[in-house]
Parts: sequence; structure tokens; C-alpha cells
Amino acid sequence: QAELGVNEHHQNEVVSYMRFARFKRGMCLKTVDSCFQDLKDSRLVEETFTVDEVIDMLDGLQSVVHSEVESELINTTYTNVLLLRQLFSQAEKWYLKLQTDVSDLENRELLNQVAEFEKSEYTSSNEKSSGDPIKPKLAPLNEGGSELLNKTVAHLQEENEKLKTRLRTIETQATAALDEKSKLEKSLRDLQMIQGDQKNNANQDITELENKVAALKSQFEKTLNDTTANQKFLEEDLMTTKHDLLKVQDQLSTAEKELEKKFQQTAAYRNMKEILTRKNEQIKDLRRRLSK
Repeated sequence: QAELGVNEHHQNEVVSYMRFARFKRGMCLKTVDSCFQDLKDSRLVEETFTVDEVIDMLDGLQSVVHSEVESELINTTYTNVLLLRQLFSQAEKWYLKLQTDVSDLENRELLNQVAEFEKSEYTSSNEKSSGDPIKPKLAPLNEGGSELLNKTVAHLQEENEKLKTRLRTIETQATAALDEKSKLEKSLRDLQMIQGDQKNNANQDITELENKVAALKSQFEKTLNDTTANQKFLEEDLMTTKHDLLKVQDQLSTAEKELEKKFQQTAAYRNMKEILTRKNEQIKDLRRRLSK
């Protein structure tokens, strides 16, 4: 028995499709045969025909056969498309992408191999049908590509669970980080508000201190000006007193001289002594004032 290079399950599927195709091909041939038989039964009733009559019968037969064959070829094409659709749909469920090579469809060697496979399969089918019927065996599970595919799917599912767990962990960490960020931002805003209040208070205190310093400076300048004026007045008063003292001293010196001249005159002496006494009192009083 010729092999197609696929596993047993897929080979059985190919055999099933070839049986379907053989059945459809037999139906098509029967339809073509019936077209010829209808022509024989309906038109070939005379022994002799003209050329035009023969041409007319052949044209009618050609039209009928052409229509039947075309319809069958179109139906075969659509059937193959549906078959490919089934295969592609099954492959897409497993996230596979199948590819076809149209050039191999005209490879004569491969076509002969398929023909030999069909012939051997048809022969073996006839032999099995003539003998005891053999019950079809179930396709083994997890064989070949299916086993590899199942392992791949299981591995992908495991990786998917790991990624989900990691995603949940990352989401938890991100949520915690966002919460921490919100707390830090709130603390920063509170600190900025406190710093702003402290800055305002500090500015207010500085302003008050500046006002106090300005007031003290103004008061000091006023006091300094008053002190300067008082000092100037005292200096002027002192100069006046000095002048008076000098004048008194001059008068005292004159009086002493006059006293010496009139010493012998008692009345005058007494008067002079009284004047001197008064002057001395005035001098003491001036000295007291000067000392103050």
C-alpha cells in the first residue's frame, strides 16, 4: 500500500475524501453516459441521417455534456474550498497558520503517487468488502503532532497563568506605589502650606521688627537732636557765665584796688566789705550753678 507521508489519522481522512470524490466522479460519469443514452433513445431512430442532422445532434450533445461537466467541476471546486475551510478553521482554533503550495497540485510525480494510493486503497477496500467486515479503529489520542500541540498548549497555558500572576503582583505593587505617591504628595502639600505660613509669620515678624527699629531709630535721632540742642544751650550758657565771672573778677580786682586806696576810710571800708561779701556770695552761687 502506497503511503502519502502523513500519520494514520490524516491518511484515513484522505481516504474518506477520496471515497467521496470517487462517488462524485462516478455520478458525473453516469450523468454523461445518460446524456449519450438519451441521445440514442430520442434521436437515433432512423437508419440514415444527413450531415446537418448529425451535426445538429452532436451540437446538442456537446451543449448538454459541457453544461454537466462544467457544473460538476464548479461543484468540485466549491467542495474543495469547503474542505480547506474546515482545515483552516480547526488550525485557527489552535492558533496555527497553514500554508499551501499550488505548484505541487500539478506535480506529475505526486499525482501518480496519489493515483497509486487510490488504486491500492480501492483494491484493499474491495478485498475487505469481500471478506469479513473489519470495524474501524479509533484514532489514538495524543499521537504525533497532536501530542506536541497539546504539550505546546499546556506550556502556553502555564506561561499565561504565570503572566497573570505576575500581572496581578505588578498591579498590586503599582497600586501601593500610587498610594505612597498620593501620601507623599499630600505630605508635601502640607509641608509647603506650613512653610508658607511660617514664611508669612516670619515676614510679619520681620516687618514688625523693622518698624520697631525704625521707631527706635527715629526716637534716638530725636533724642540725639534734643541732646545736641541742650548741649549747645549749656555751652552758650557756660560761655555767658564765664564772661560774667571774668567781669566779676575784674570788678573784684578793681574793688580791691579801691579798697587799698580807701583802706583808711572806715565807712568806705565797711561798705566795700559788704560789697565784697555780696560778691563772694554771688561767686559761690555762680560756682554752684557751674558745678550743676
